[in-house]
Amino acid sequence: MRRKTLITGGAGFLGRHLTAKLLAKGHEVLCLDNLFTGSKENIAEFRDHPHYEFIRHDVVDPFKLEVDEIYNLACPASPVHYQYNPIKTVKTSVMGAINSLGLAKRIKARIFQASTSEVYGDPEIHPQEESYRGSVNPIGLRACYDEGKRCAETLFFDYHRENAVDIRVVRIFNTYGPFMHPDDGRVVSNFIMQALRGEDITIYGNGSQTRSFCYVSDLIDGFVAFMEQNDETGPLNLGNPGEFTIRELAEKVLQKIGGRSKLVEKPLPSDDPVRRKPDITKARELLQWEPKVDLDEGLDQTIAYFRDFV
Repeated sequence: MRRKTLITGGAGFLGRHLTAKLLAKGHEVLCLDNLFTGSKENIAEFRDHPHYEFIRHDVVDPFKLEVDEIYNLACPASPVHYQYNPIKTVKTSVMGAINSLGLAKRIKARIFQASTSEVYGDPEIHPQEESYRGSVNPIGLRACYDEGKRCAETLFFDYHRENAVDIRVVRIFNTYGPFMHPDDGRVVSNFIMQALRGEDITIYGNGSQTRSFCYVSDLIDGFVAFMEQNDETGPLNLGNPGEFTIRELAEKVLQKIGGRSKLVEKPLPSDDPVRRKPDITKARELLQWEPKVDLDEGLDQTIAYFRDFV
């Protein structure tokens, strides 16, 4: 029997890659997306696939479908997009979780929540392990995303405890790769597009803040492995523990693309985390999962994709 999978936010960056993975595994995939940050171009290759269906719908509004499992990915994930309409961002995280969990409860489906390392805020411990409760500003400019995702996690675990909903919660650390939006404001796409256009590369602060960059294929492998195991609900960190400063990333991109772009420093945005690195001990032990694609290889693939946009 072919497994029927619903992906909310399925026309986005991660949704597109998850769709490809699940179709290749023989699933029937239903994509639910309002196309606020997702796009039909991302999913054009699946349009004529016999086991794929696109449904234009906003997760803030209730929906009823009959499926075997649900991946809840719906939410703008870059500061440019989630700060554009912060109230809508909170609604997407919270109402989207309530509607998705309500469906999972009714049809007794396993449900996956794409949470984020942003629930740790500007962390006071390093690296971040799942037991760390975070240091988040609940009234800052980033709170619409950070607190929206924290509340979604709360809802997932309350539905699990109160209604025995079968949940899986993953905390995603910075992920990049083909099919990112070229102007989404995330650091990898920013640097690559600025370098390809011959513009100066914008660094916020002095570039000493760190991030850990996970290539998208590694993350999606972790998603599916975690969804398919039966022993653990999460939360589970998925990310690449390799840690780089933002300046190191900018220099690496410049080295690969060439040109005359210069590094230009601008003021650091409020509540921007100083350090970010996942502790993936739990994922290693539970799933035998760890990233395979290093930053150099991943950047080469991503730069090749973005060249078409210049």
